[in-house]
Amino acid sequence: MTSADKLFSGSIPEFYDTYMVPLIFQAYAEDMAARVASVGPMSVLETAAGSGVVPRALIKHLRPDARYVVTDLSQPMLDHAAKRQPPDTRIEWRQADALNLPFEDDSFEVVLCQYGAMFFPDRAKGYAEARRVLKTGGSFFFSVWDKIENNEFADVVSHAAATVFPDNPPQFMSRTPHGYFDHDQIRADLNRAGFSEASILRKQETSRGPSARQVAVAYCQGTPLRGEIEARDPNALQHVTDVAADALEARYGTGPIAGKICAHIVTAIK
Repeated sequence: MTSADKLFSGSIPEFYDTYMVPLIFQAYAEDMAARVASVGPMSVLETAAGSGVVPRALIKHLRPDARYVVTDLSQPMLDHAAKRQPPDTRIEWRQADALNLPFEDDSFEVVLCQYGAMFFPDRAKGYAEARRVLKTGGSFFFSVWDKIENNEFADVVSHAAATVFPDNPPQFMSRTPHGYFDHDQIRADLNRAGFSEASILRKQETSRGPSARQVAVAYCQGTPLRGEIEARDPNALQHVTDVAADALEARYGTGPIAGKICAHIVTAIK
């Protein structure tokens, strides 16, 4: 992972929430919300909350007197998430680094992180911080994407971008979102953080987009892939988006399209 992989600034939060959330995140957010709700927590911390898709799914399941602290490293993402969420006294929005959490030990019954661990510079440290702020017996839920070959739209877009820059292909998708899927590595990182046991569930879903072009816009302009493209050629963003749209249409056809997505859902107990 590079430092640019963590940049969700400028217009990316809006594109991300408008395009990427319904495309790949919504179904998994509902699943995550159900898993968290199943343990009936009174105190929940979310790290790397992004544009707030999990809070929108989870808050309706929490008790009226629950405490839900929603954090992200990116203030623009957090601001966007807060604007999307109706006012709710149970939620506290707070900018925070998942590797250096500003909370006391044993503060929360649940810590959750949907698709943020891949961006941690030191995953064991991030997991150790989650464990530190968990109460004894508390649950740590997080999810990561499977390898890029099992996430079809991301794979097609990445190959399309590579045809535009064959000598220096953008590799954000395979390197970061889809670069942390090995169960042995995940368990090893959790063990280093102090978690002795973890369950890891592989969960496949279907990603659906209204058109090949909208899917191409989502990936090329609503993720840090955009920064990789613009770093290679400041004027190439629309061209790469067009090439990706053509590649998606060639594979999936015109009109609404559907492709396989796959992730790993991890649960660890303190």
